[in-house]
Amino acid sequence: MMVLKTRAELAVMHKANALVQETLRMLADHVRPGVSTAELDRLAEDFILAKGAKPAFKGYHGYPATLCTSVNDVIVHGIPSERCILKEGDIISLDCGVVVDGFYGDGAVTLPVGKISPEAQRLLQVTRECLELAVKEARPGRRLGDVSAAIQRHAEEAGFSVVREFVGHGIGRSLHEDPQVCNYGVPGTGPELRPGLVLAIEPMVNEGSPHVRVDADGWTARTEDGKLSAHFEYSVAVTENGPWVLGVEG
Repeated sequence: MMVLKTRAELAVMHKANALVQETLRMLADHVRPGVSTAELDRLAEDFILAKGAKPAFKGYHGYPATLCTSVNDVIVHGIPSERCILKEGDIISLDCGVVVDGFYGDGAVTLPVGKISPEAQRLLQVTRECLELAVKEARPGRRLGDVSAAIQRHAEEAGFSVVREFVGHGIGRSLHEDPQVCNYGVPGTGPELRPGLVLAIEPMVNEGSPHVRVDADGWTARTEDGKLSAHFEYSVAVTENGPWVLGVEG
């Protein structure tokens, strides 16, 4: 069942997502060759706790860290590690969630480590564009399939593929609520979007094939062919005035 939020609840979710975005901006200043993903995780946890909030991911279904740090061919759910040291030319997806006053915020960005290849840069650009196009569809009267189709169409027109095993989601008092937000779909299908619905829209776009394999840790999801993957995410409220990217604008 989709849970619609009041304006007061959206205001709290805006605060939560503003902290997510602030955390991601802080981390971007520390993403450089020689830094471990475990160090990024410590920075994020300390920052979130200092703001009086709670990391959303740590302990969620047993997940051991504050961030998901997904490097190169890792699509999502990469576990921070002292052994994972960033090097020039890598890309890293930082996925961050927080809880503020009982409501969740969730967002992700993929960043270059130093100078990256033109091919990697194009993947990042196209994936971010997929998110921006999907956000534009998050308005009353549109259907969920319109959001999903916008992602798939732009990614595939650029020669990339979209991940099907992992999806976006509704968000509110729970980290994952209905509906699932696929990165592929048919325009004009699915439930109608109504004011008060909040969607965590998160395109996951692969350089090569869409196929996925999961490591023995049960979390780390990689591209099956070892090629790069990028991931961007916003939590977006559907309002009478159009999409509201929580924590970013409005």
